[in-house]
Amino acid sequence: MLSAEHRAIVTATVPILEVGGEALTRHFYPILFRDYPQVKPYFNQAHQADGAQPRALANAVLMYAKNIDRLEALGPLVGQIVAKHVALNILPEHYPMVGASLLQAIREVLGAEVATDAVIDAWAAAYGQLADLLIGAEGQTYAAMKAAPGGWNGLRRFVVAGKRRESDEITTFVFRPEDGGAVLDFQPGQYIGLRAVVDGVDQRRNYSLSAAPNGKTYQISVKRERGGAMSNHLHDAVGEGDVVELLPPSGVFTLAPAGSRPIVFISGGVGITPTLAMLPAALASGREVHFIHAARHGGVHAFRAHVDELASRYPQLRRRYVYAEHAGQQPGHPAPDAVGLLDSERLAAWLPATRDVDAYFLGPQPFMKVVKRSLRELGVPESQMYYEFFGPAAALE
Repeated sequence: MLSAEHRAIVTATVPILEVGGEALTRHFYPILFRDYPQVKPYFNQAHQADGAQPRALANAVLMYAKNIDRLEALGPLVGQIVAKHVALNILPEHYPMVGASLLQAIREVLGAEVATDAVIDAWAAAYGQLADLLIGAEGQTYAAMKAAPGGWNGLRRFVVAGKRRESDEITTFVFRPEDGGAVLDFQPGQYIGLRAVVDGVDQRRNYSLSAAPNGKTYQISVKRERGGAMSNHLHDAVGEGDVVELLPPSGVFTLAPAGSRPIVFISGGVGITPTLAMLPAALASGREVHFIHAARHGGVHAFRAHVDELASRYPQLRRRYVYAEHAGQQPGHPAPDAVGLLDSERLAAWLPATRDVDAYFLGPQPFMKVVKRSLRELGVPESQMYYEFFGPAAALE
């Protein structure tokens, strides 16, 4: 039970978290993986190495501590965490492991003078409250998924029904259920969890669904990442007829409720994938759609022919492409609309005349940072910007 005294103690630790929260979470993960190695497959080790995961956790812990008396102020953060957990099949039994490791990290990083028994007790109560909140929300989501047509919980076996090369770096995989049943519907923009054993190591990753729902199959499009255990495994070792295990669709990066204002999709690199599932729904609404995509060069620009074909059928779809490099005209790689980086000047020219738009953007962090700042400067309301980002939101400011 989280008492008033507990709340006061947790609130008093906010300044410490603002300064040293990332150091705390960096210390936390080695403890967790050492004491509970069974949870390691749930964490992308590349995000551990580059600091993205510790930063994201530090941000979440800080936001929770700041809003311990008014959890509603956390806004979409809880929903984002729940969606990620559901896509990885996080279960109630995992929470005590995380809690024990977090409390031990607090003791070791802050030291006995700061991390007194009273502080540890307060954080144990606070973590218990947060765990109960997340377990309850995730339990409701799991129940709804299982009850829905084509739904399931946990891992389900799927056969690779198709594999095709989309660019020099991106390959598409189409999955159909091994049991021949229907698949759970999803909202365009969501992702699925995929589990595979790579070199004897259990790995789990989330991948955006790159085609509109059809009730029969799921499609993802995966960029080969340098040093990426799962992406290289999929590109090199998984082919048509092979079996993989999937978790049900999840995620909160979806199209906002229908309206009349123009829709703008802005993507960089493999960030194009969720927009491919969103495009059919956006076009079916009859709204004006602007599609802006940035790639390094034509060789890595995936799905250009697909988007161009949609534009030939839907007059309200306007598309623009910008390549960072001009490697010369290559067969099958038409020239882009511009060469260089996407910036506020190009966005100003390519956005519709009105700034009253719904803007969806996704890509590498530096790209998203520029896009968010540019949209704000150009007058797009913050409440009408939609994006998905792994890490603290402050990193995009």
